[in-house]
Amino acid sequence: MNGKLLIASDIHGSAYWCEKLLNAFKTEGASRLVLLGDLLYHGPRNELPADYDTKRVFAMLNAVKDKITAIRGNCDSEVDQMVLEFPCLADYALIDDNGRTLFLTHGHLYDSEKPPLLKTGDILLNGHFHTPCRKPLANGGVYANCGSVSLPKDGTPHSYIIYENGALIWKDLETGEIFDRITL
Repeated sequence: MNGKLLIASDIHGSAYWCEKLLNAFKTEGASRLVLLGDLLYHGPRNELPADYDTKRVFAMLNAVKDKITAIRGNCDSEVDQMVLEFPCLADYALIDDNGRTLFLTHGHLYDSEKPPLLKTGDILLNGHFHTPCRKPLANGGVYANCGSVSLPKDGTPHSYIIYENGALIWKDLETGEIFDRITL
């Protein structure tokens, strides 16, 4: 893996929060934007997010398509792939960082209670629950949830994670302030 990753999830069709995310991506100088699902649709259990406009969201994301790694969330479907110009229907993706595996998934299939097979030092990254957190896994890996870009829960901030050189840094999307970090 080369460079810095910005990892985010759960845009849910919010043009307002997608624009803030893309501004953070630019400001952070990240080489890849890793999207952990639920890009366009808000889902039947969620409120409509700010400035809900799926057409604007897919246009903004398509503008940086060569820098995106995306996986499917529980609100994403095949029809989304018709408008998104980057692959987004895999249930998970793997990134190798010098022998450490970053297992990218949304969270509806794998999570801290149902982790995939990982080795000590690997990282399971997801969104889905809309609350940022981290905790050790029984196998010696680390679980890291980036929270939600547009619809955070439980009083948590709109958030994302920066991953670089074995460090996970949680940031508030509105302020850019760090609110959690771990170095592996």
